[in-house]
Amino acid sequence: MSGKRIGIVSLGCAKNLVDTEIMLGILKKKGYEISNKAEEAEVLIVNTCGFIGDAKEESINTILEMAEHKKGGECKALIASGCLTQRYGEELLQEIPELDGIIGTGDYQHIAEVVEDVLKGNRVLRINSCGFLYDHTYPRELSGPGYRAYVKIAEGCSHRCSFCVIPQLRGRYQSRYPDSVLAEVKDLSKKGVKEFNLIAQDTTAYGKDLQDTRINLSLLLTKISEIENISWIRILYGYPQGITSQLLEVMSAESKVCNYIDIPLQHSHPEILKKMNRPLSKEKSKEVITRLRDKVPGIILRSTFMVGFPGEKEEHFLDLYSFMEAIQFDRAGVFIYSREEGTRAGAMEGQVEERVKMERFKALMELQQEISLKKNKSFIGKSLDVLVEGQVSPGLFHGRFYGQAPEVDGVVYLNSSRQLIPGEMVKARITRSYSYDLEGEEEL
Repeated sequence: MSGKRIGIVSLGCAKNLVDTEIMLGILKKKGYEISNKAEEAEVLIVNTCGFIGDAKEESINTILEMAEHKKGGECKALIASGCLTQRYGEELLQEIPELDGIIGTGDYQHIAEVVEDVLKGNRVLRINSCGFLYDHTYPRELSGPGYRAYVKIAEGCSHRCSFCVIPQLRGRYQSRYPDSVLAEVKDLSKKGVKEFNLIAQDTTAYGKDLQDTRINLSLLLTKISEIENISWIRILYGYPQGITSQLLEVMSAESKVCNYIDIPLQHSHPEILKKMNRPLSKEKSKEVITRLRDKVPGIILRSTFMVGFPGEKEEHFLDLYSFMEAIQFDRAGVFIYSREEGTRAGAMEGQVEERVKMERFKALMELQQEISLKKNKSFIGKSLDVLVEGQVSPGLFHGRFYGQAPEVDGVVYLNSSRQLIPGEMVKARITRSYSYDLEGEEEL
């Protein structure tokens, strides 16, 4: 079956993107040709997200959109994979006749077999145990810029937040062994990757499920820092209770480790945190944030919060508003609670009206916009290392400094008299600030 053109649409989070790139690598090794044009692909795969209502809707719409290529395009087979299929695989196959194959989150390693099967005219449903833990021996085809990559250091989740279905879709938390992560990073660095974003459902829990007590995120960061030709190592999705003194020391001492961390807190009020089954109190969160700012100078803190959780009253929301106002996070994302079947929160009383959820969402986003603008103003006049990502117009480029994670944070607009190359690291003096972005001039 080799020689067939395959296209993949990846939806959802960066963890899903890594799975997509592993599937691409497996298929390419089997001799399939990868196409980024859906209309030219003979096999189309949609790697779905099933985390919240909006994501499920986007996944269904994308599947139906890709199905149109079976009518007028080259497409001979349509496959859906990922979190939505793990949860609703049989239903999807029944309800969407255009689908030829379904593959769950524990079976990505079998993608080539599924493709071969559907090309023979079979309808395939392959959903076994959830949570495929890849390692460095699997081929991987980067789908984004060649100078940056996400590296999944663990799969699954062992937390039991009452609003979340991830443990059902991805299984229990499984850490990769350090040697496997290091081998992957070394290989990617030889291919030109300079920025490594470490991801998992909880990066700070890394190693706790393994038998060796010496294995932890601090050790991993230290080992990765020793690899040549790496510029940045960034920590995303870390629970605050896993932030140890050792981790703070490594972040402060290792120049390649970005002074940046994403710690999803979700809420501040004790009643809501208890109902969410979140382990850390507001006071403990404040202590962790204070330690981070004391021990890691210039650290950029990102967090995510949820509004409209069942039972959230005005007093609970105002507590969250005051918390965000007091802490002054550099970056913050706000999500509207989505009622998910199969979760404890979905069965709770006191579901909040959509109108109220939206009002609270807007209020927090406006607050964070003000905070972000103030934070960005502090960079005016400073010199920053900027990773160039592309060109906006003649003489104007865009990139990011260490305090901007790809795809979720703002950018640095960069004026330069020369042609800058994506992946190049340049010095820039910041001249202007905006709510989420910065502007500067290259220092020659």
